Amino acid sequence: MYGKATLSLVFALLIVLLLISYSILMGTVNFRSYFLPLLQSPATAHPLCATNPPLRVYMYDLPRRFNVGMLNLRNLEQTPVTDRNWPSWPKNSGLKRQHSAEYWMMGSLLYEGDGAEERDAVRVSDPEMADIFFVPFFSSLSFNTHGHVMTDPETEIDHQLQIDLVKFLLQSKYWQQSGGGDHVIPMTHPNAFRFLREQEGIVRVKLAKILAAYDDVHYERSVATDENIKVSSQGMRLSKFCLHPAGDTPSSCRLFDAIVSHCVPVIVSDHIDLPFEDEIDYAQFSIFFSFEEALKPGYMVNELRNFPKEKWIEMWKRLKKISHHYEFQYPPRKEDAVNMLWRQVKHKLPGVKLAVHRIRRLKVPDWWRRRR
Repeated sequence: MYGKATLSLVFALLIVLLLISYSILMGTVNFRSYFLPLLQSPATAHPLCATNPPLRVYMYDLPRRFNVGMLNLRNLEQTPVTDRNWPSWPKNSGLKRQHSAEYWMMGSLLYEGDGAEERDAVRVSDPEMADIFFVPFFSSLSFNTHGHVMTDPETEIDHQLQIDLVKFLLQSKYWQQSGGGDHVIPMTHPNAFRFLREQEGIVRVKLAKILAAYDDVHYERSVATDENIKVSSQGMRLSKFCLHPAGDTPSSCRLFDAIVSHCVPVIVSDHIDLPFEDEIDYAQFSIFFSFEEALKPGYMVNELRNFPKEKWIEMWKRLKKISHHYEFQYPPRKEDAVNMLWRQVKHKLPGVKLAVHRIRRLKVPDWWRRRR
């Protein structure tokens, strides 16, 4: 019963860094010497509009098995998670780090150090004071930890966690009041709560075949090891353009690796949701191609080879100014990725409150949606 329950999500923005499973690098050159005369102006970051007051978040107290307990299965500690005992993300975690947004979000709410006035979300102890409710379930890590092969018997542990979580939420007074509409459950892996997700990635395979014929286009397919991550990161930093075709999941990290490497992203998609786009204009530092354009032999490569040098420099400088918005860290910093995530949640708050108020008054729950 509970295993098939549908969870309402306020927000599950898929943003990831620091891991490269696939990368396609174009035009590897030492551009810092090649374009040196144009790269002299300072790249100071200009802050975006800060949110004031911050988003008030109530975080459920869940047992460690739902979150940090998965970071080290040998650690059987059951004490409540606090700022003082917050565990570091494990080294050599490979692919797991790609889908770790929920870890950084939870950590940002627990952190009690300096900079509270600069945060976009603060934890409140009284649920009656909360704007939204955060459910600290590491859904992606659960799938990656408890038998990521679908036929693995250990996958049942992930399944049971989902059942237990849904049972817990359905008994919550605050979930019942809103139908879960004001609850945040991050799901960055395509198989997190996998019965509710879809997959894709056909365009990337076709592009690999087309681009293989060009000497100045580097296509790498690699396993996510520390060494491969290092090599791919170096390749991005030495490239003028980094290709971002559709992947297996919206949490594909290629785009964000390109941004933090200051490599102009080449985004191939007919429709793509980009993080923070209501505050950040991607056209200022990215190049876009449709699927049809990208799959036309020679078209995209020729367009990039003829791309104006001055325009590329302008985009490169813009990347340097905005890349900090895509980096996670603990403790959190002003306008870093986790604070940008919370800001996006706050932007959705008026619509969430409208939906929740309608749910509470309507005798026919889906009347409004059916009417539209």
